[in-house]
Amino acid sequence: MEPARNIELKARLHNLAAARIIAQRVATEYLGVQQQTDTYFYCPQGRLKLREIVDYGPRPNEPPQRLAQLISYDRPDELNAKQSDYQIVEITDPARAVALKREMGIRVVVAKRREIFLHDNVRIHLDEVTQLGTFLEFEAVLGLQVNAAAGHTQLAKLQQEFGIEPADLLATSYSDMLQAK
Repeated sequence: MEPARNIELKARLHNLAAARIIAQRVATEYLGVQQQTDTYFYCPQGRLKLREIVDYGPRPNEPPQRLAQLISYDRPDELNAKQSDYQIVEITDPARAVALKREMGIRVVVAKRREIFLHDNVRIHLDEVTQLGTFLEFEAVLGLQVNAAAGHTQLAKLQQEFGIEPADLLATSYSDMLQAK
């Protein structure tokens, strides 16, 4: 199975409310709010995590969906927009999620509230991460219509639109940041 690819950029966010207004203005679609718990496992290459999601969706009156995904990804730790290769496997049996946690060795657990907007093929995440603060993340999903160069261009435009300063850019994942605390 070929990995999927995206170009991603992560930054510290100083004003969540202002970022939400910009996201609402530039969004082509609102995907709603999720509570995500990412359990990172020890692995020899890249990163491997179990993501457990309570998806509240874009309509607050609907009951939340519960999902679990095993996500493996590999990307460099760089400040600027970078390519990430990833694979996602849906976990439909809750017992498998429990077994993964028991058997794989937990490195760190990241809990966050994520509000998700879509700007064409770019996912805009407004993240409130427990013990770390607020962050903004862009993920330009690559494919037949969008190559890496186009993804970098999209993120550069959004970085400017959101007023992200170079000093706010982050090279590492939330898991690395939590472990460094």
